[in-house]
Amino acid sequence: MVAEEDRVRLRAVAAGISDVGLQRDHNEDSFAILNDQELYVVADGMGGHRAGDVASRLAIDAIVDFFRATAVEDVTWPFHFDSRLSEEENRLLTGIRIANRQIIERSSRLRECHGMGTTVVGALFSSKKRRMFIGHVGDSRAYRIRGGEIRLMTRDHSLVNDYLLAMPELTEEQRSELPKNVITRALGMQDHVTVDLQSDECQKGDVYVLCSDGLSGMIEDQELLDVVLGTPDPPDACRRLVGMANEHGGEDNITAVIVRISSVATETLRPESAEAKKAPFEPVLGGRPLVPGAGGADHRAAEVAKAPPSAPEGGDAAAVAPAADAPTPSDGATGTGQVSSGSADSEPVEREG
Repeated sequence: MVAEEDRVRLRAVAAGISDVGLQRDHNEDSFAILNDQELYVVADGMGGHRAGDVASRLAIDAIVDFFRATAVEDVTWPFHFDSRLSEEENRLLTGIRIANRQIIERSSRLRECHGMGTTVVGALFSSKKRRMFIGHVGDSRAYRIRGGEIRLMTRDHSLVNDYLLAMPELTEEQRSELPKNVITRALGMQDHVTVDLQSDECQKGDVYVLCSDGLSGMIEDQELLDVVLGTPDPPDACRRLVGMANEHGGEDNITAVIVRISSVATETLRPESAEAKKAPFEPVLGGRPLVPGAGGADHRAAEVAKAPPSAPEGGDAAAVAPAADAPTPSDGATGTGQVSSGSADSEPVEREG
């Protein structure tokens, strides 16, 4: 008898959008949807003199470049392969570490980039393992929606959360006095970055939402859940979420990437041709030039592409593409737990962007 997982293959459809918001003059968020790798990344930059967008873009480019290089050729990895982790976890971890190193190098070399940094959250899907691998640094988030319920998959690396971990008995009044815009971990803060990894077993119908704090800080989790449940189309859901965040004030740049897990019967899958395997693939990137949008706000939105799309040269992306493999979040362990890999955090940093 054929097992259900052998007869039905999970696949992913993803969309993303980034918006400058209503109170910022430029967008320091970036994101990528790398279809052939089932990789989805959001980065939220910080730093003066527009260096935040440099940091987030550098992070996205570094991670995408590493995944592309390791997908098509046998290359030497710049960091040690951790035998305790799966290959998917190692790729996600290494990509983020490379991004951290490149940001630090650029920051030390150029005065206008000094002190720049970025948060990052990445999700790697593996259809073969039927898992989603999630890695993050900072306060950009990953949510999972399943069975009508929403679950925050990541923990913000913020001063508030660190205080709550150390002193859970803090009263609401004491919590309200803590600064909410101070993060304790980000790419570019120090040479060795601690990356939280986890692994989640996917089910048909799961929806994963990656976002910057410009979204999570402006809408409630219940509102996010209602939009996703009421809007099956990922690009439309992304636009609705951004619109809602702007309706609530749009105080920061807003970025959302939605990954919806569906299924397809294995007998309907066609073998990939040799030409298709050799064909180049391009990531969908968001966070480049600003495009004037409704309501006088700069709005970044690229159109939907149902085949592996090219990276838009301008605009903020809403891009959709089928994905095949679902990864498990982990930084040293599989399952629902989170394990950190790397060094200790550096001093807290107050966000400027």
